[in-house]
Amino acid sequence: MKKIIFIDRDGVINRDPGGWTEHSYVTKWSDFHFLPNSIKALRKLKNAGYDIVVISNQGGVSKGYCTKEALNDINKKMLEKIEKNGARIKKTYYCPHQDSDSCDCRKPETGLFRRAEKELGVCAAGKFFIGDGKTDVEAGARMGMKTILVLSGKTNLDKIKSWDIRPDYIFDDLDEAVEFVTAGSKKDGR
Repeated sequence: MKKIIFIDRDGVINRDPGGWTEHSYVTKWSDFHFLPNSIKALRKLKNAGYDIVVISNQGGVSKGYCTKEALNDINKKMLEKIEKNGARIKKTYYCPHQDSDSCDCRKPETGLFRRAEKELGVCAAGKFFIGDGKTDVEAGARMGMKTILVLSGKTNLDKIKSWDIRPDYIFDDLDEAVEFVTAGSKKDGR
């Protein structure tokens, strides 16, 4: 049986765009910078038999900072670069809305996970979700997933203290989180 893992994009696979790109969103390929060792981590997951599913909020589309076509182009180039380096993303799901749109797909809502479950014939409960923010942890918890927070994005340890829902595990980056997942270790993250 194929293993599956869910991963957020910005701050996990690539550098979080907050504060250094126009509008603080990845709106063009030149804004997309893979984090150190993220492709290596994705390759480790592939080699360990995992199907990788990306679940990401991309509210810049609804705000008019990025077109759906530009998002698709960025996604296509990301997938090509990942595949050229020996890894593979099975499927990507993006919520193009902002909070005020009141959709069911913007994390911490679970619509994208439910869509993935239906389209891929999988159950998310009990699986890992790796993200870099509060909404990732909340969405994963709502789905009954094991949540991993990485500190390579928008969150630091001090912020977590005020959260109602805390991650199951905390690691510095995707590579460290993947080491934990693929080792099947029982040790706790931070």
